[in-house]
Amino acid sequence: MQDSLVEYGARRVIITITAILCALLEIVDSTIVNVALNEMKGNMGATLSEVGWVITAYAIGNVIVVPMTSWLSQQFGRRNYFAASIIIFTVFSFLCGNADNIWELVFFRLCQGIGGGALLVTSQTIITESYPIEKRSMAQAIYGLGVIIGPTLGPPLGGYIVDNYSWPYIFYINIPIGIAAVLMTLQFVRSPKYAEKRKASDVDWLGIMLLALTVGSLQFILERGHEEDWFESGMIVTFTSTAVLGFILFLWRELTYKYPIVELRVLKNGNLRIGTIMSFVLGFGLYGSTFIVPLYTQSILGWTALQSGALMIPAALTTAFMMPIIGKLLTKGAKQQILVALGLFIFFIYSFWGYKILTPDTGEDAFFWMLIVRGAGLGLLFIPITSLSLSTLKGQEIGQGAAFTGMMRQLGGSFGIAGITTFIANESQKHRVNLLSHLDENSLNVQERINGLKASFMAKGMSSDVAEKSAYKILDLAVTKQAAVLSYMDVFLYLGVIFLVCIPFILFVRERKSKEKIDLSEAMH
Repeated sequence: MQDSLVEYGARRVIITITAILCALLEIVDSTIVNVALNEMKGNMGATLSEVGWVITAYAIGNVIVVPMTSWLSQQFGRRNYFAASIIIFTVFSFLCGNADNIWELVFFRLCQGIGGGALLVTSQTIITESYPIEKRSMAQAIYGLGVIIGPTLGPPLGGYIVDNYSWPYIFYINIPIGIAAVLMTLQFVRSPKYAEKRKASDVDWLGIMLLALTVGSLQFILERGHEEDWFESGMIVTFTSTAVLGFILFLWRELTYKYPIVELRVLKNGNLRIGTIMSFVLGFGLYGSTFIVPLYTQSILGWTALQSGALMIPAALTTAFMMPIIGKLLTKGAKQQILVALGLFIFFIYSFWGYKILTPDTGEDAFFWMLIVRGAGLGLLFIPITSLSLSTLKGQEIGQGAAFTGMMRQLGGSFGIAGITTFIANESQKHRVNLLSHLDENSLNVQERINGLKASFMAKGMSSDVAEKSAYKILDLAVTKQAAVLSYMDVFLYLGVIFLVCIPFILFVRERKSKEKIDLSEAMH
């Protein structure tokens, strides 16, 4: 069954382009909105907390549908399901741009996320199955381009559109691409022959409900926890209980029901289990660092959205350059574990470098090589992790495996962003208290600084007492800024440590996996 979907020549090129276009559409859309939130807030008269839901709703829709993708493809046929997802995504993109109030926009974003969730996983499965087994690593390299470059393209593209047009255009831009993708899908993508469709009475409705409840609650906690002050909030406690209880019931249901909505048994595959954990770590690092660099450059250095987005482009190009090389290395038999370990180490170097260069006024040049190193690290991680995960799966299992790694990468990103946001807020407070304890009002340095500021304010025509107040205010702002910078430095350091700690685990799996791979490949013949 496997080889029946392998494509050759121009047809394979077109299918590959269609799949990447769809993956890009979905990923760019998850980050393009970030730079337009301010604009939306003003236009719709919404609070910052309300406008945050525009991102949250999309992520919830995404994460709920990803694990069900394999099953839905089976029910409706992959081509039809893929085309329907693109149509849903495109129609709701149009409605998002036309929304009249914030809650309408939030609802449309949720529906857009439900359409979008399928695009990512299904496009990965389509690409994987269109290439013969010996070229799979190359296929993952091509797919990886979209996944790694997408989050980086979002902010500069969003910044450009918001600066030159208005925010609805960040949604309208999807429409022509969506229409082209639908036509190409219907014309060129083929569906595998699945065993049999389920009757409505066999459908795991309870499983679907428990999955939506668990994953939706978890995503909600991660996205909103920081603003609601975590477990101080009754709402967060309720959602946490729901997520835990839902997860336990979901596991029980999927392992006992005859036709589960998510085939958990596929996780018996050792390679997939390790790949799933590593995808989580990759998501944490990829989305975490895509989130923190623009945040730092905008909030501390005062850059515009377009400037901070453009900063990330060389790194994305480095990753793009690395992808085919790594695909070739894997095709020639390079060990996936070694490449992943190397990628983790390079990502550690990037993080430690970030820890070293951050100051309240770091120049643009200082970021260049550091971000190039990040691009190289991500290039080394993405394909080897994905091909390690899917290397010993076949047939239907490929779609199920891709769904697990896709969901874990997404959840890793949500955990990363939620963790970083909370960490920065808490650490800034600690560093501030610590810095203030070292500031003695009677010390000569402090007095000189205050007098200097006071004199410059008085020269601008302020009265003595107003100038003195302003001088203290400036000093206070400097302390706050320095505290924030210290907390960003901590984030970089700890991100690096997380990646460093993973290295031995990856190297550990080497012998057992290679033996398992031989056994499985024999089983496949």
